[in-house]
Amino acid sequence: MDHVDSILEQWRQERPDLHVTPMGTIGRIKRLHQHLMRSMEKTWSEHGLNGASFDVLATLRRAGPPYALSPGELMASTMVTSGTMTHRVDQLEKAGLVVRTRNPEDGRGWLIALSPEGFELIEEAVTAHVETQARLVAALTDEQRAQLDDLLREFLRGVRCE
Repeated sequence: MDHVDSILEQWRQERPDLHVTPMGTIGRIKRLHQHLMRSMEKTWSEHGLNGASFDVLATLRRAGPPYALSPGELMASTMVTSGTMTHRVDQLEKAGLVVRTRNPEDGRGWLIALSPEGFELIEEAVTAHVETQARLVAALTDEQRAQLDDLLREFLRGVRCE
């Protein structure tokens, strides 16, 4: 039994008319999410980043050379609003991690690109991030992780998150 089982048992005692099993699934996902985020935030902070700054730098890095995207492409990939993205880019630009350049394909538009310092930082941070994630899932075998991925993919489809 885990903590969530204890909560479910309390509800079953107090409200035997309710089918509380879904509460267990969601409660465990919520607790897991909180634990995973704390671990990943610790890794990001060791590199002077937070989740938002890591997200932007990682998005630019995985875009491939020249490690630049238009603001619209960046927003679509990170799923944040224009105002939020502008704030994030402003902060990263002040830190010298990204630069704004004119878009050669659209003279009116801009590209947000990794600076050399930003590239170096995200290379280090993403390596540490992947190591953290590997440590976090180490309790599962490769087969269990594949099964969990399949189940979560199906769960996400069912709640229409994708």
